[in-house]
Amino acid sequence: MKFAGRVWRLLVGIKDGLVLAFMLLFFFALYAVLTARPSPAQVREGALVLALDGVVVEERTPIDPFQALLSGSAPIGEYQARDLVRALDTAARDERITAVVLDLDSFLGGGQVHLQDIGEAIDRVRAADKPVLSFATAYADDALLLASHASEIWVDPLGGAAIAGPGGGNLYFGELLKNLDVNARVYRVGEYKSAVEPYLRNTMSEEARENYSALYGALWGEWQAHVKKARPKANIALATTDPQAWLAASGGDPATAALAAGLVDKLGSRDEFEARVVELVGADDWSSERNAYPATDLDPWLEDTEPAAQGGAIGVVTIAGEIVDGDAGPGTAGGTRIADLLDEALNDDLAALVVRVDSPGGSVLASEEIRRAILRHKANDIPIAVSMANVAASGGYWVSTPADRIFAEPETITGSIGIFAVIPTFENLAARIGVSTDGVRTTPLSGQPDLIGGFTPQVDAMIQSGIEDGYRDFLTRVSRARNLSMEQADRIGQGRVWDGGAARQIGLVDQYGGLQTAIDWAAEEAGLEEGGWYVAYLGDEPGTYDTLLRQWLIGDETEARADMTALFARRQQALAGRVEADLDRLLTTEGAQAYCLECPQTPTARTARIGGMDGGLDGWLGKLAALILN
Repeated sequence: MKFAGRVWRLLVGIKDGLVLAFMLLFFFALYAVLTARPSPAQVREGALVLALDGVVVEERTPIDPFQALLSGSAPIGEYQARDLVRALDTAARDERITAVVLDLDSFLGGGQVHLQDIGEAIDRVRAADKPVLSFATAYADDALLLASHASEIWVDPLGGAAIAGPGGGNLYFGELLKNLDVNARVYRVGEYKSAVEPYLRNTMSEEARENYSALYGALWGEWQAHVKKARPKANIALATTDPQAWLAASGGDPATAALAAGLVDKLGSRDEFEARVVELVGADDWSSERNAYPATDLDPWLEDTEPAAQGGAIGVVTIAGEIVDGDAGPGTAGGTRIADLLDEALNDDLAALVVRVDSPGGSVLASEEIRRAILRHKANDIPIAVSMANVAASGGYWVSTPADRIFAEPETITGSIGIFAVIPTFENLAARIGVSTDGVRTTPLSGQPDLIGGFTPQVDAMIQSGIEDGYRDFLTRVSRARNLSMEQADRIGQGRVWDGGAARQIGLVDQYGGLQTAIDWAAEEAGLEEGGWYVAYLGDEPGTYDTLLRQWLIGDETEARADMTALFARRQQALAGRVEADLDRLLTTEGAQAYCLECPQTPTARTARIGGMDGGLDGWLGKLAALILN
């Protein structure tokens, strides 16, 4: 028996050893996949192809491979705006690229500032006598803004174009919460701080309507101006004043109507479009496919044209997405993560620092943590510039206050200087179902805050007082940074949201310009000569394994093309993400918020996701139940 036992233990040991070996091999293979980089050998003379099957963002969110495996679906693509601009600018100068192809068939949108930056880079390609051709089955506002800069805009005969313009309906939960007997306790400062209105009202307040009318009017005017400048023959009024009559005049054919309005140049299938590209760049001798042409994709092109680091370093830190406490991100602005990046760079002997902000704000504590980290760089007596992208509002403006100079675009949304907090309590619901609270209190704060029994008047007063004090802190930072009196800061504060043009007039912004303009200013202020500096982005760049994950771990996905009907359906599908975010904000206990909930949302992979909410209706109802039961 002893011998048999020894043999058994030996076999078990061999089995465990083999399992360990296979696990090590698996994780080594997975690591190889995740750290794989595109080969520069993939760069070919011919066309640079930008197939934007997703959204344009400021900062790409890393893909969690295990979550991708469990979900069983390919993540929506994210393309950093600065990468696209660099790719186009290097293509304009590189003799290997003779044309650029914009494949917008699966494009899901981007912020107006980002798209305009990319559009200007397309203009520079065309100025180098290199054609830029765009193709899509159907074009919406964002795709049209981008495609308007192309030499030729092609649309599938079964597709078309539609211009909706900014604006639309917000969601209001006041009646729902009343029916559920949920008491949304709101603490705020600012006449225009309408971020809390969805939890209190069923309609938009007049103050909010006034603010948004001005904001959306400015954004709409800028969109039209950019498209008309890039494409003078585009008849935007024809396509937007009476779209039904516009469509009827073309026999109900959206593609023909788009051609009649000058929104597109050519009607043709993808095969016909590719034949046109072959005319411009030649046929691909390596491929037997019909109308194949020599092409280089984005990732290998970026890898091949990576600029060399030489001279002084100008640091760029990115604050993108909602500002939250902790280490979240990239793609979400975790206050601790960003502060750590800034502190690590204190030893890098930076000549200047540029803070790139594309955020509607969020946690006051996290915003202050980032602001203090920026101030530690300012103490090193280096120039500090802030470059605002699509939105730099509330907490996004809070972190901008240490800047020596603030750059923004006319389309940038900023301001929203105000603070709020929302805390749901369930005393009415508890009473309705026969639940009550009772006990012994030694002070007015004993057992508080009580989500079931409700808050005492003292707790209500203390929270409101804390919010008012936070607003004074916000005004103090703005007044000192912008050389304004507290009264002046309060007049332009009050939670009001401004477009970049208005913000420059009232002193919240110093100068028009994008990220490159801010970097150039910082280099000049630091006394760096042209060619004697480079840009150092703080933090790790996300890996380039998205495509490999799709091919190796998930499998091919059906191409998400969209005709005219699908364009309108996508807007409704994205609404599910907004419902989830609004209710999640109510049902998640958070501290004071400097957040611009009312700001127009920039498309992200999450809001563009097809299929709705992560947890669905049961997800946020579960949170509601958990708060009631705990």
